[in-house]
Amino acid sequence: MAGVLAVIIFGLVLLYIGRIFFITLITSVLLAFILEPAVNLFMRFKFPRASASFLACSLMLGVLYLLGLGLWSQVIALWNDLPAYSERVGQIVDSMMQQIETVEKNLQEAVVPKRLREAAPPPIETKPQAKARRLRSQPPPQPPAEPSVQEVRIRPEQTPLVRELYSRLSDVYDSLLMASFVPFLVYFFLSWRDHVRRSLITLAGPERKDNFQRAWDGIANVARAYVVGNFLLGVMLSLVSALFFWYVNLPYWQVIGPLSGFLSLVPYLGLPLAVAPAVIAALPVYAGLGAYLIITSVVAVLHLIALNLLYPKVVGGRVHLNPLVVTVALMLWYLLWGGAGLVLAIPITAGMKAAFDQIPSLREYGRLLGD
Repeated sequence: MAGVLAVIIFGLVLLYIGRIFFITLITSVLLAFILEPAVNLFMRFKFPRASASFLACSLMLGVLYLLGLGLWSQVIALWNDLPAYSERVGQIVDSMMQQIETVEKNLQEAVVPKRLREAAPPPIETKPQAKARRLRSQPPPQPPAEPSVQEVRIRPEQTPLVRELYSRLSDVYDSLLMASFVPFLVYFFLSWRDHVRRSLITLAGPERKDNFQRAWDGIANVARAYVVGNFLLGVMLSLVSALFFWYVNLPYWQVIGPLSGFLSLVPYLGLPLAVAPAVIAALPVYAGLGAYLIITSVVAVLHLIALNLLYPKVVGGRVHLNPLVVTVALMLWYLLWGGAGLVLAIPITAGMKAAFDQIPSLREYGRLLGD
């Protein structure tokens, strides 16, 4: 028992330390499973597997490039309209402060009678208030003397803000660097799929060949069903949301619609994430509270319909995970990998269940994860 616990702890530590590597690897595997039908389609036209894999990857990159180009054009337009958004946010903050002051004044008038307010003694100055008054009465501090050349050389230059900024930029650089490997990994997974599968079957042994083959197919089917199902649901939500945002004259509906649609599919956080882009885009257009309530209500209805009616039919029938396992998996993978863990938690857990179901010694664990 102690050995099993030590192996689990070691595995969790390894997953946390190498999270960027594992996120890149698993994302590439999922994309390879998604593109496998396209590779098979090209192979029907007598293309070799390497050429078919190259065409499938090129198609994926072309679609991503067109989507990124359209998104970039909308981001530039949004950047030019930032002054209008800043002005509108300032107006909203001022209005809220005025309302708070009005409510506070009304409460004071309702609680304290007028004659008591007129006869009330002047407020007693507290110690913090007296200290603040003395500080205001003091002359402003003189600027520090210029340090000598020797002091400048010895004193460290990096401030906490600079170190934090450097750390963030380093994380972004590492993520972008690892993301650049994704197209190559997807291509190699697709073009060398048969070789990798034969090698793994050889390592597993001939007596486990059938079990390994079924586990491989189960993981591929589950991963493909989950990713493709979520993608189709995201496209449907994006189209309906974009049409609604266009109807209510929401700015940048071409970007806000897909963003709201796909964010709606994030587990547990989908509803607030889907509402936020639409509400932010509506700031310079609508002033009344009613418009924001209508937008929020429509997005919430679309979110509930997608998750409660469409999701079980499109995705849930192929995943077969019980709600407790889904919740624990989301918590665990979020702690290990952050936001990427929320996206990859369900396909990873569903793939593990598909593999456990095909291995006789692990079927009980598969039943534990299942519904």
